Amino acid sequence: MQQISTIIITYNEENNIRRCLESILPFSAEILVVDSGSTDRTTEIARQFTDRVLHQEWLGYGRQKQFALAHASHDCVFSIDADEEVSPELQAEISDLSWQHDGYYVPRRVRYLNRWLRHCWYPGYVLRLFRKQQAHFTNDILHESVVAPASTFRLTHPLLHYSYRSVAHHLEKMNDFTTLSANKMYNAGRRPRPHQIFITPWLAFLKMYVLQRGFLDGMPGLIISSLKSAYVLQKYAKLYELTLNRTSPASPAPEGYPLRTGIPDE
Repeated sequence: MQQISTIIITYNEENNIRRCLESILPFSAEILVVDSGSTDRTTEIARQFTDRVLHQEWLGYGRQKQFALAHASHDCVFSIDADEEVSPELQAEISDLSWQHDGYYVPRRVRYLNRWLRHCWYPGYVLRLFRKQQAHFTNDILHESVVAPASTFRLTHPLLHYSYRSVAHHLEKMNDFTTLSANKMYNAGRRPRPHQIFITPWLAFLKMYVLQRGFLDGMPGLIISSLKSAYVLQKYAKLYELTLNRTSPASPAPEGYPLRTGIPDE
């Protein structure tokens, strides 16, 4: 078995971090936590699992994770967000890997309104296990990702994601991240078109509710699909507002890090 460094970035994650850390113990030769100034018990709990708890002021999602990656001791790296948990089946799958590839995607299952979703946002493959020398994180302020190595493979069992505490928490995240998304589009020279306000939100709803079979997730699926439509409308409405004002405000720079460790496919 290859030795694996597991990296996590944190900020005020005391409600999630223990569950996350317990789930990575079976396969992690090293656990590296990079905290950006938590004011709760996050680092205290983390030090119960590892002596590698580093402090780094917030750099943005991509750069913060790249900082963590640069400090990992082993060539094989698993990246996890604090509000995620490795399922027992995925623990075993990672432990048994023969590492015939340089990167591995894992399916991610989201818990929403007391239900594990089987269609909305699922399987939502994310590249989380890779060789350090063959991959790196993008510098994106929003929706950072790992630049994939040439040889990748999909694992079977899910990473579990406790993304939203409530609908109110979902809406709170949407507001922050539609602002970030609108600023990013504006600064890239993009401008809104009428169909993006009137048609694109409806297409987003249909894609999730019908094509991704969100209707099979019951009422949570209907709520998520509707909020997906609202998310798309908000980001283009905010882009329109920026265009009217002819300004390019800096993206919000929250203390520590923003309201999410991993927002599913917004």
